[in-house]
Amino acid sequence: MMDENRFASQLFLIVPQVIRLIVEKRQIDEGEAAELFYVSELYARLEDEQTKLWHLSPPALFEMFCEEQETGKITYPEEA
Repeated sequence: MMDENRFASQLFLIVPQVIRLIVEKRQIDEGEAAELFYVSELYARLEDEQTKLWHLSPPALFEMFCEEQETGKITYPEEA
């Protein structure tokens, strides 16, 4: 299990990158992108260290976010 401070640091690095991708790809402002991401099921799962989603790249997380937004479902990669 990862140290809580190290895990928080990982999220601190990953989340802004995912939000930046949402802004760029969806052409929405940063506030709206952040709100969409923070209320998503994917973010709730990402916050749970045991899911190991923090191992995934920001582009992979962005794709999962898009899937959730479009279908209401998330397909988890086998390595997560």
